Amino acid sequence: MDESMDSQKGVPPEVKPEDVKNDVADGKDELFHGPQKPGSIKEYVSKGNESSLSCGSAGGLDEAGLAGSRNNTTQTHCSNGQKTKRSSSPGPRPVKTTCVTTHLSNPKLTLNLSSSPRKGVSTPSDVEMLSPDSPVCTNLLITNSADHDGCAFADDSGIAKAQAMESQKFVKHSNSGSSSKERLPPVAMGTEDAELAACSGSSDMSQDFSGSQSFATFESVSFSLLNMDKGWLGTPIDELNRMPQCAPPLSHLKVMPNHTIMIRTDLLREGEVPAPYPSKFKDAWDDISVKIPCSEKNLFPMETEDGGGVQSRWELIHTALRGEFKSSLDVRDAILRYNTAHAKRWDFTALNLLCTEYLEHCEAQHLFEVTLPAMVDLALSAPRLCTMPIPLLKSRMNHSLTLSQEQISCLLANAFFCTFPRRNSRKSEYSNYPEINFYRLFEGSSPRKIEKLKTLLCYFRRITETRPKGLVTFTRQTLSSSPNWESSQTLLTRLHITCEGTIEDDGYGMLQVDFANRLVGGGVTGHGLVQEEIRFVINPELIVSRLFTEALECNECLIITGTEQYSKYSGYAESYKWKHSHKDETPRDDWQRRCTEIVAVDALRYRHFLEQFQPEKMTRELNKAYCGFFRNANGQHLSAVATGNWGCGAFGGDTRLKALIQLMAAAEAGRDVAYFTFGDAQLMRDVYEMHTFLTERQITVGRLYNLLHQYFSVVCKNCRTTRPDVTLYSFIYERVSSPASANTSDSVKDPAMSPVTSDCH
Repeated sequence: MDESMDSQKGVPPEVKPEDVKNDVADGKDELFHGPQKPGSIKEYVSKGNESSLSCGSAGGLDEAGLAGSRNNTTQTHCSNGQKTKRSSSPGPRPVKTTCVTTHLSNPKLTLNLSSSPRKGVSTPSDVEMLSPDSPVCTNLLITNSADHDGCAFADDSGIAKAQAMESQKFVKHSNSGSSSKERLPPVAMGTEDAELAACSGSSDMSQDFSGSQSFATFESVSFSLLNMDKGWLGTPIDELNRMPQCAPPLSHLKVMPNHTIMIRTDLLREGEVPAPYPSKFKDAWDDISVKIPCSEKNLFPMETEDGGGVQSRWELIHTALRGEFKSSLDVRDAILRYNTAHAKRWDFTALNLLCTEYLEHCEAQHLFEVTLPAMVDLALSAPRLCTMPIPLLKSRMNHSLTLSQEQISCLLANAFFCTFPRRNSRKSEYSNYPEINFYRLFEGSSPRKIEKLKTLLCYFRRITETRPKGLVTFTRQTLSSSPNWESSQTLLTRLHITCEGTIEDDGYGMLQVDFANRLVGGGVTGHGLVQEEIRFVINPELIVSRLFTEALECNECLIITGTEQYSKYSGYAESYKWKHSHKDETPRDDWQRRCTEIVAVDALRYRHFLEQFQPEKMTRELNKAYCGFFRNANGQHLSAVATGNWGCGAFGGDTRLKALIQLMAAAEAGRDVAYFTFGDAQLMRDVYEMHTFLTERQITVGRLYNLLHQYFSVVCKNCRTTRPDVTLYSFIYERVSSPASANTSDSVKDPAMSPVTSDCH
């Protein structure tokens, strides 16, 4: 994912168009940097269309938290004194409420009392510091056919103003001492509010409701104080399946028509370096195999007196790299000896800056005297290590390729020295393949390049000091037939969602999603340094996939099993920093692969926000995610999916839609989900609430799919503003809660059945 800020940060101010190649997160400039303060909570309460509330003594603390203060707390009952009536007219109507004093025993208790969708969970508009004398005033905005009673909230269109949204408060129902909590959904925002929320980050007003009908009771949507303090909600992550514990025994590793294996399987032993197969180099120079540098057909034009002639390029590479390296200029000169056509274009500024200004003298000395010579030995060992022709994983092809980590290191050393033939131009037969030679990584003075080079040189130092002993499998998977989404009776699976942690650290043993470019790796060998590129540089064995993987089609994914993490890092994009070497302790399976499974799935890029809600594009994303998640295995043996804001940010994806799409695809594939919002606490709450709402009502994947189609037909199709006034989640909440749809299945062919309308002008 090149040049795009992914799901953790905002888009950088300057982005080269040719480098923007991958999906990224909504432009978030603020992150949730850890758990909320103790006592900071958000509670929900609703009594359906009833207009009375009971105000809890401590703003919704659980029973244990209340035990010490119950005797010192005065409880009073709040009521607006009337029942609401169902209205057939659109637009929410405010209901009068009274304010009562609730004495709190903890003067420092912080309550999140605002339902405002604005970004940031700790801003003054989102929290209120309560003293023992602070009154708790609860304003309920629900549908009411009664007149406005002179309320300043109401307008002629029936859409509540932003002030109405700000005034909503949530408290615990304590009339009966019950621990259950209920939520009164807020109302839809007007166009002005929608635009304001859209500018405020990824929260995107996604919990607002359209107020065209009365709202059903939302039971049991609650936040645990313990979970909020930990920054996560839903199923504890340790209850989700991980590899290798959930995996069935592997069959014996053997060559099959759809599986190429480049090592001696009969000699595969734990703790031993796998032996290449076959024992002697077998050359191939065709359109189904990688053109390897050591091929005898890899020829180089030679200047002679008669003006013609060629020589072995591999011999020239051998001679050039065997020279002594005393500086980065020697490395440059060696590489350009067999890449003369690019001598005037290739720039080695980043490599030179690394060696002269960023590395300590002792580090630079070790690089030139030890690491680079060892890398040369490794690169030139290609005829001994990579003896079998490497098949190209072409489009519409279901095929697996298993290599040893040592073979991969040899190939990556050749990529570093830019030896792969016919891979430096987009006009060659590899125009639909990613770049593999590292020449773009050496150019320019960007700190990104420096940090990436540090990370990759850490890898090369490690593998030249100690030969790696495992295997890695690359599988191109094509989805031959997609699920019948419309009629699916599958229920959503379990969800763990968190605003803390990362996919690679906390999602260990799970199916980890790479927010990929269709050219896998995105800008890893260029300027890119977001989710995909970071994963590729800390797990450099992923980079070799670029050598043989053609651009992914809409129904394809790439699954990589067994790569090792060699570095730890901090930051993201411009703030990315290599920290130190990392020793990967992930256990190995019976094929001697690390139990790290990564799937590259590429999302669509949208020029306009509304186009992603077109049915064919939502279906495409569902099929793409399902392709990545599906395995022909029993569900109990499938690990959970570790994912996040796939296809968002610079790619224009809506985080809440993408979350639903991934939940649906994972459910259909029989997997639970661990979702990482990368610091967005509001998104964490929104998705958790929606998931809880849908699972408690046993909403199937098929019905949810139809609801997505309805949202497009009713709200988005004829909308003339950049964003609709009725958000996706508010539409789903209202439609599922609507009595009109309680006993009937949703249909995209009858948008008239929905009272929700889009106030687009």
